Amino acid sequence: MGDSLTSTRVNSALLPRYAGKNVRLTCRPIKFMGSTATVAAPDGGEVTVTLLPDTHMAPDAYYEVIGSVVNPTTIKMYQCIDMGTNLDMKLVDDTIKLMHDQRFYAKMFSPGD
Repeated sequence: MGDSLTSTRVNSALLPRYAGKNVRLTCRPIKFMGSTATVAAPDGGEVTVTLLPDTHMAPDAYYEVIGSVVNPTTIKMYQCIDMGTNLDMKLVDDTIKLMHDQRFYAKMFSPGD
């Protein structure tokens, strides 16, 4: 599978590692400013998301934004998945931290597996 088809789940603290890469960010909208939205990431950090035209996000819902990391605090949205209004963001963040823990990350993404 090519790099353009993969996307790693991240929180705001991990974004700097993924500049120019595709990621998945579970989030909740905080505020909207024209074609961008400020969202709360699972770890509590704030991320700016450049929205697709006609994107509708409710402030009381959670979403998974799939997009490209523009810089350490900005994602350009490619797709948005509605995750509903009841999501445990601490559990999401704990899962992301475990996925990126070197004890497991190296096994999941080592070449030749």
